[in-house]
Amino acid sequence: MSDPHALGMKVRREVLGDDHVDRATAAQTDFDRPFQDLITASAWGTVWASDVITRRERSMLTLALLAATGNFEEIPMHIRATARTGASRADVRECLQHVAIYAGVPRANHALKLAKETYAEMDARAEAGEAGR
Repeated sequence: MSDPHALGMKVRREVLGDDHVDRATAAQTDFDRPFQDLITASAWGTVWASDVITRRERSMLTLALLAATGNFEEIPMHIRATARTGASRADVRECLQHVAIYAGVPRANHALKLAKETYAEMDARAEAGEAGR
């Protein structure tokens, strides 16, 4: 696929899931559409689309960078994405251990709190889905 935006949308859906991407797309306005196009083509259509490293590794890097830079808002989204990228809970734990040593305990601690909350929500949804079958 040579169109970075089309490839980006495909990869974004594979990593974040259709529900998330559909919600994000529906929430777009004329004001933020150029920004959404930029991240779809560049982050998803170029960086995440590269096969030089695995999506598992990319998930771990993304979580570490978000935590290390204090960009906590996207951590839950990327924790949920680990279900599709193959990054295990042990991988995430190790990733945040690195953040504690190299970027600071408070940032790692907050990221760990967000990860725990997100995993608990994911587990509750999975249990509810199984109970509804």
